[in-house]
Amino acid sequence: MLNHKTVGSKGRDPCPEGTKARDLSFDFAKGVLIILVIIGHLLQYVIYRGTDDFWLSPYFKSIYMFHMPLFMAISGYLSSGAILRKSFPQGASDRAMQLVLPMLFWCALIWISKAAVMSSANSLTSGMLDFFREFIGTYWFIWAAFASFVLIKLLTTFNGSSVWIIGASAIAIAFAPVPWSITPLVRYTYPFFCLGFLFAQPIGWQAASIRRHKAIFVVLLSMAAFMCFLVWGKETYVYNNLVLIYDAQSAKQVLLMFAGSVATSALAMQLIFLCWRVGYSTRVARFVALELGQSTLLLYLLQGAVFRFMDLIPFGELWDLASRIEFATLLGLAIVVTAMTVRRIVRHLGYVSRSYA
Repeated sequence: MLNHKTVGSKGRDPCPEGTKARDLSFDFAKGVLIILVIIGHLLQYVIYRGTDDFWLSPYFKSIYMFHMPLFMAISGYLSSGAILRKSFPQGASDRAMQLVLPMLFWCALIWISKAAVMSSANSLTSGMLDFFREFIGTYWFIWAAFASFVLIKLLTTFNGSSVWIIGASAIAIAFAPVPWSITPLVRYTYPFFCLGFLFAQPIGWQAASIRRHKAIFVVLLSMAAFMCFLVWGKETYVYNNLVLIYDAQSAKQVLLMFAGSVATSALAMQLIFLCWRVGYSTRVARFVALELGQSTLLLYLLQGAVFRFMDLIPFGELWDLASRIEFATLLGLAIVVTAMTVRRIVRHLGYVSRSYA
């Protein structure tokens, strides 16, 4: 799902793309985040299925406050080499082949499978509309990553990597009053792509300032994240507020959403890097980095397809909490095992293997 810039294996300083070293700490972070994506969907579609209680779940909240914003920030960071090095046609074409083409295949697979399972026959028009909804809505994050890449590439083509131009674009897009389809999700995550891209630039001030005051930053981020967690509610989620400001209350929720996401994303990244530095030699850490972290696109596409079919599974009274937890655990493991099996099958299939790493 993310274009990986190669960097030092233990450090996190950017180096020219194409070198042999690969920063496995970012693969580890991606692996952790894709696990959180699956867990978040299991909470929504299995554990809290049939209710709206997941909005108030502390587990759901602690994941959704940062997992997609941080994923987008990492995407911006790792994509900076391709954005600056490639021409606009080549960069956009490569990114479309990497992201949109595999998504098209999986959306077609979902659509065909649903048509085969559903007993009622749909007209050609309704069938095409259903496919269009799948193509646009099921994998919104891929569209957000692709659109962010293209826009930043356009901005850098005409203005270089100007902090002010990119920052202004992040604010303008985030608060543009466009609530249609997946646009709120794109507007919410685009500023984080910009942050990741800017932090990848060798301008020096970020690293020097953060290293000098790292302990203070961590304390302040922890306090901010905790306070945002306490007041975070149903209307703070982008799915409900749509990043629209029309009165004081909506402004409070939108600003809280961005503030909480920034604080928790930064804190989560520090914690993930710490876990990697401590346990990078263990089997678990290397599995998360080498297998899960380098298969995020495949895992995202597969889990999206699985959860699209959850409505076909009836959850009756026999599905008590213990049964749901057991089913969620087995389903999560099945998703990972299936993805790893597919990855091994396609490992030597050229373009197919590159698309899923």
